[in-house]
Amino acid sequence: MKLLVLAVGGVRGPLGSVLADYEERARRYWKLEAVEVDAGAPGRDPEPRRVRNAEADRILARLPDGYEVHALTREGKQMRSRTLARILQRASVGATPGVAFVLGGAFGLAESVVDRARRRVSLSAMTLPHEMARLVLTEQIYRAGTILRNEPYHKGA
Repeated sequence: MKLLVLAVGGVRGPLGSVLADYEERARRYWKLEAVEVDAGAPGRDPEPRRVRNAEADRILARLPDGYEVHALTREGKQMRSRTLARILQRASVGATPGVAFVLGGAFGLAESVVDRARRRVSLSAMTLPHEMARLVLTEQIYRAGTILRNEPYHKGA
C-alpha cells in the first residue's frame, strides 16, 4: 500500500537528517512518498485565512484520487501507536489505493482540506512546529510497521 505524507514546506537543519532517517526506515514497510508543497509567504501576508487557502489549493492538487486522507489538526483525535498500525493494516487489505497524511503550514490547514479528510488526527495537545509534527508522524508510521511485523522497536503497551 502507498502512504503519502503531504506537507507544507520543508524540513531543514538538524531535523532534516533525522526525518530522512525515519523516512528510510518507514520505507521498509510501506511505499512511502513525502511531498512538500510551497509554503508561500506566510510572513508577508498577515491574513492567515488567505495563506491557508493558497496552501490548500496546492495541497488538494497533489492529493491522489481515492486515497484515504488524514488531516493533522490540533482539533483532531489523538490515537495510540497500535491504533495507527491497525488503521494502516485495514487500509492495506481494503480497496484503498493509499493513505495520505496532510500537514499544514504555520497557520494550519484550510477547512477545504480538513473537509476532504476521513479522519482528523492530533499528535499532541500541545502545539508543535510543523517540522516537528512531520518528524513525529513519520516516526509513528515507521513504528506502525514494526508493530504489524511484531518487531522489537515498539515497547509500549
